[in-house]
Amino acid sequence: MPEDAGVSAAFPDPDGRRARVADLVDRTRPLTARSVLASALLGAPRSGMPAADLVALAALFGISAGAVRTCLWRMVSDGELTTDDATYALAGHLVERRRRNDEAAWPDQTPSRRWDGTWELAVVSLERRPAADRLALRRAAAALHLAELREGVWTRPDNLDPDRLPGSRAVLDRQCVRFRGAASDLPAVATRALFGLDEWAHDAHRLVAALTDELAAPPDEAPAYAFLLSIAVVRHLLLDPVLPAELLDPDWPADDLRRTYHRFGEVIHRLLTRGRGRATDG
Repeated sequence: MPEDAGVSAAFPDPDGRRARVADLVDRTRPLTARSVLASALLGAPRSGMPAADLVALAALFGISAGAVRTCLWRMVSDGELTTDDATYALAGHLVERRRRNDEAAWPDQTPSRRWDGTWELAVVSLERRPAADRLALRRAAAALHLAELREGVWTRPDNLDPDRLPGSRAVLDRQCVRFRGAASDLPAVATRALFGLDEWAHDAHRLVAALTDELAAPPDEAPAYAFLLSIAVVRHLLLDPVLPAELLDPDWPADDLRRTYHRFGEVIHRLLTRGRGRATDG
């Protein structure tokens, strides 16, 4: 089938298990040296990674050591990374992005609080905005898990720390008037549609199954696929609206996806260690 061709052609898939989530994994953009290095550092369990680990990981995607070193130099020059004794760590705007990823992947790091039934609203207050400002607002609203009720009106249950992600909040404050403690009589069906709960849960279940399949049969023949799948999972977790339990189904799959993803992280670590060993032997 056409929608399966991308993953099936790029990675061994004798039993068709990878084709079942091809549409989700294919949503990741073509991986350049920068995107591989940034993704690795964004998902690293430590605050930084040695250059040798980054070189080994990039080699899985056919990226040469020279290209990695050039890219690292550029990212340091652009203020996206810092370096100390051949170890690289995130800097600049990537720090907040790492914070978002950590919140998504580790639910206990999401600054939430008991929900009192009220909602927050952000209403655009500017009459005219450049396209760049509109795009920045959409990205900030997404990071803050706000849903667009109508053009220029963003909302969500008021159950998250209002001070989280200060950079995204600053973008919101420049363009919107914010209200907290608002009452809402939004029907449950409308809430599900507004936050896309059914679609999110459906894809989360598919990703759990895909991760479980890979854990049962570690993808030694296609190590890059494991990395791409982990990126797809993080991107999906970033879309979790983090709603109060009162508004979710009892079997909401977010925590199940997170637990399975962390088990899968051990696979990524083994692949990286093995790749570093091959690079050293070479």
